[in-house]
This record gives sequence, C-alpha cells and structure tokens, in this order.
Amino acid sequence: MNRWLLWIPLVLFSLFFAIVAGGLMRPKDNIIESKMIGKPIPEFALPAAIEQRPALTTADLATGKPQLLNIFASWCVPCIAEAPQLLALEQAGVSINGIASRDTPEDIANFLNRWGNPYVRIGTDVRSAVQLELGSSGVPETFVIDGNGVIVHQHIGDIRKEDVPELLEILEKAG
Repeated sequence: MNRWLLWIPLVLFSLFFAIVAGGLMRPKDNIIESKMIGKPIPEFALPAAIEQRPALTTADLATGKPQLLNIFASWCVPCIAEAPQLLALEQAGVSINGIASRDTPEDIANFLNRWGNPYVRIGTDVRSAVQLELGSSGVPETFVIDGNGVIVHQHIGDIRKEDVPELLEILEKAG
C-alpha cells in the first residue's frame, strides 16, 4: 500500500504538466482586445520632446478629424522597422502625433533625423504614465483616434507594410 502512495506526487505533477502544456499549445485567442476602444483619450499634457515639434495634449487629439497616435522610443528596434510605414501614412495625408516613451531629447532628435519624422506633434512621456493610462504595454503601439478624441483602434507592435491599407480604412471610417 505504501508503494502506491509514492506514485501520487508523480501522477499529480504529470497531470499539472499536461494541463499547462495543453493550454500553451492551444491558446484561446491570439488577439489582445484593448479596454480603451470606444473610450476618450485620457486627459494629459506632455511637454515637447524636441524643439522642432510642439508639445502634445489631449485637446490636440480632438480636432474634428481622425488621426494616429504613435507611441515610440529611440531605443526601440521595432520602431525603426515601422518608420517607413509611418512616413508612407504621412505621405497619404494622415496626421500622426507621437509620444516618446522613456527617452531623452537628444536621442529622439537623432532617431528622427536618421529614420524620418512623420509627426505633427511629439510629447515626451518620461515615466510612461500616459502610455500606461492608454492601456499600452510597450513600444511601438499606435492608436486610431476619431475626430472627437475617442480611441477606435489599437495596433500593438510595429506597423508593417501590409497594415497600412487597414489603418487607412479604419481612419476613413473614423472620419
């Protein structure tokens, strides 16, 4: 009888391992739904990240026309990868505002000089406080904001070439 008791921990561990492995192999959903969709942009006023662009406030995002709000950082490799797509969106007439997360003015200026500057306004979020209020978990992330300052879409990660038409369509519908 005592020999069977020795097998109980192994059986329990095997059962636990099977449940965890099954959950990892078959995730329920690979899309993260933002809790901010349909809600207004939180109130904020960020100082200008660089001298060449004005500061960014909540009021700047409720101008009557849809626009993008892109959270980026000079130290972010995927932000470099998305730079050509942001420039393409700017060329298509999209108004893009930026929030530089945990960065210095010198590094931001160097980043923009090297990879391009599609931003109308850039605020600096030194402690990522606004980023967290938006429900953003990292950089880069891009939000589509309607003309009333309401978040209608959140794009997590870098914008790739194949994402540009979808973002343009969402912006058009948000108008």
